[in-house]
Amino acid sequence: MTPESDLRRAPARPVARSERLFARGRAVTPGGVNSPVRAFNAVGGTPRFVASAEGPWLTDVDGNTYVDLICSWGPMLLGHQHPEVMAAINAAVARGTSYGTPTEGEVALVEEIVARTPVERLRLVSSGTEATMSAIRLARGFTGRDLVVKFAGCYHGHVDSLLASAGSGLTTFAIPGTPGVPESSTALTLVLPYNDPAAVRAAFAEHGDRIACLITEAAPGNMGVVPPTTVDGAGFNAFLAETCRAHGALFISDEVMTGFRVSRSGQWGTDGAHEGWAPDLMTFGKVMGGGLPAAAFGGRADVMSALAPDGPVYQAGTLSGNPVATAAGLATLQAATDDVYAHLDAVADTLRAAVADTFSAAGLPHVIQSTGSMFSVFLTPDAAPVTDFAGAQRTDVAAYGALFHSMLDQGVHLPPSAYEAWFVSAAHDDRAVQVVLDALPAAAEAAARAATTPGEN
Repeated sequence: MTPESDLRRAPARPVARSERLFARGRAVTPGGVNSPVRAFNAVGGTPRFVASAEGPWLTDVDGNTYVDLICSWGPMLLGHQHPEVMAAINAAVARGTSYGTPTEGEVALVEEIVARTPVERLRLVSSGTEATMSAIRLARGFTGRDLVVKFAGCYHGHVDSLLASAGSGLTTFAIPGTPGVPESSTALTLVLPYNDPAAVRAAFAEHGDRIACLITEAAPGNMGVVPPTTVDGAGFNAFLAETCRAHGALFISDEVMTGFRVSRSGQWGTDGAHEGWAPDLMTFGKVMGGGLPAAAFGGRADVMSALAPDGPVYQAGTLSGNPVATAAGLATLQAATDDVYAHLDAVADTLRAAVADTFSAAGLPHVIQSTGSMFSVFLTPDAAPVTDFAGAQRTDVAAYGALFHSMLDQGVHLPPSAYEAWFVSAAHDDRAVQVVLDALPAAAEAAARAATTPGEN
């Protein structure tokens, strides 16, 4: 472990090796990275190539150490190299890495997830994209319908039909949101503004008998954290579930990000379990893999029975239920006790309060939004709450870029995008938190200097 004296100062070494690796990467890989946000395009500069990680710390190839507020975009709930997770991984690797046959470990992981959530049957896959793609196929096969409803700003992986932009009206069909996605792939997708019950009612009034499913992030985190609002005294998710039920459509709650991150059972456990509703289908990922590639989709037994080999809807995967990934996931979920979640919430509370106080002192307009320990800092010019994608797009990306680089220079690695959630882990202790607190004043001042005037963003 790096001595405490080294953790309280800005990284002293240059990033020459990261720069060289980035150049090598760009010569053989689009953008030099294998997932776009890692390229630092949204904030500028050179991404840090990480050599190792332990607890709440990242160490790059140049020897610089950073407090990790990305946590692999959510999976590292317990921190890096948690001893119980590492022991489970090492034991699994010692027995072999992949068999292409059923194993006891995959059954145990599924049993753990079923015990924590309302799903009755679950199918393991390897990525969140695969989970949402399969859930939508299953919904269409089960209902015999073809339309899918999603919300602008909610990300459900790079499924063609979900990489869609809103049409010209509230209930018009979507258009492709990226080159490479043909219009035919999005022609059966409706994209609505998030937290807008009127738009949902209008879409179902016009197309209800053709809608197979509505899919939403349980609490959006891919446009920044945008919590669901209330509708007629109930949560927005409860409203969506009831609307789907009334029209014979399935409600798919995407908990790839929130599942087992915001509570032992995810976002559903923070509101649905108390409001008396449950999704028809759910998707999971990230935490349930303990840092290894694993995801899942599941739900009502009657719906899942339509899936092959029991039913006619086909889905398969060579590495689904991989023994190493299931071992890591099960160890993570079993170690995620109530004390772990209490610690996550306490650390997040401390950081949110410090950000609010420091930014206010610097005269930097902002709003902090959270679900559980996940939170985002929106640098909106009027500090107004963000309730949808249009509101999220008002955040000052130039100011965030300045904030990001000031924090990075002081040994704190934030998400390299203004539209992502900040994550903490059970390993974030007083030392790690103090590094963040010490870095905030200078970073807030840098962001305030870089802030654009309203209308420039």
